[in-house]
Amino acid sequence: MLFRSLLIVLFFVTGSAFAADRLPAADSQQKLDLLISSAISDGLIAGGIVLIGDHDKVLFQKAYGKVSSAPDAGAVTFDTIFDIASLTKVIATTPAVLKLMDEGKLGLLDPVEKWYPEFNGHMKDDLLIVNLLTHTSGLCDFPLSSENAIQSAVNGAAFQKLKGEVWSGFRYADINFIILADLVKKVSGTGLDAYAANYFFKPMGMKDTCFNPGKEESLRCAATLNTEDNTLLFGQVQDYAARQLGGVAGHAGLFSTAADLARFCRMILNGGEYEGTRILSRRVIDQMTAPYFSRGGKVIRGLGWDIHSPYSSPRGGFSSTSFGHTGYSGSSVWIDPANDLFAVFLTSRLDYKNTRYFNRLRDAVSTLAVEMFVPVSSIDQTMAGIFNQRFP
Repeated sequence: MLFRSLLIVLFFVTGSAFAADRLPAADSQQKLDLLISSAISDGLIAGGIVLIGDHDKVLFQKAYGKVSSAPDAGAVTFDTIFDIASLTKVIATTPAVLKLMDEGKLGLLDPVEKWYPEFNGHMKDDLLIVNLLTHTSGLCDFPLSSENAIQSAVNGAAFQKLKGEVWSGFRYADINFIILADLVKKVSGTGLDAYAANYFFKPMGMKDTCFNPGKEESLRCAATLNTEDNTLLFGQVQDYAARQLGGVAGHAGLFSTAADLARFCRMILNGGEYEGTRILSRRVIDQMTAPYFSRGGKVIRGLGWDIHSPYSSPRGGFSSTSFGHTGYSGSSVWIDPANDLFAVFLTSRLDYKNTRYFNRLRDAVSTLAVEMFVPVSSIDQTMAGIFNQRFP
């Protein structure tokens, strides 16, 4: 496969570059162009956007390919809107929950049954809000009822038998964030869509970030694949459970552009401020990116955010204290305060089976972002060895 071969070549070249002076940005950009072009030609993605920035500005952005696999598909542009899937968890749900905590309206250590009496008497007394945020609840995903999707989610979570004890391990499950989104509505009296828009998106000028895009916005959307019938979706959320929940859910449903996500990343790197406007307190930023360890330290998560886990392929060459998240649709964001850098990678994904190669693509994009903008002296001296281990 051309894409796999290209990755190996890229990383042997990149690995040796860290031992010498930093490569010129133009050289790194050429490798990035070749990487994305190969992913398109191999049918991994139809197109996408790479955007790299720091706390102050966008350093690099480029659009590639088309918005879908259709023969008449338009080109991806900087205005293309993407279904960002599970990035919803960290761009909308987590900040909403943490802001409510910062205001004293709920607590990280609140038992879930305090807010959901359905959990009473079902051996879940130790289940806390923090367990939902860190995927250490022991809950597993299950089909929802279309008649009353949110109540079926709450009831199903309340009645199911936990997979192991609370805190005993990491098990990524959308149900954790489905409940958290409903909790935002229960506590604030406002749905997650309106809450996130009022407190985060509008104040930061994230004008293209929303749930349930309108007709005009849908015309600017990149496609996702409807896994039910293999048709293309434009402006309708790909995740079936999110569709059952009316398109507004805590685990998926948010649409955005690379430029809007860059604004959010800059806010994080500025300690909760965006261009002089306080969005989240410094305490919230520190709290949601502090590490929580599970599986004997093999998995490290923040509150909502991923730090080191089976899902952290976009960490690439970023520092060990960096954090981010991925989305099933082909989206990812990774933020590195230690190097004052972030990378946004959004794609119109075509191949959902070759997850290994897709993860390598994410890894490669992030690593090239570091190569382009982080001085060699700031990068771990063992990086070349890590490349060779990752791509033997």
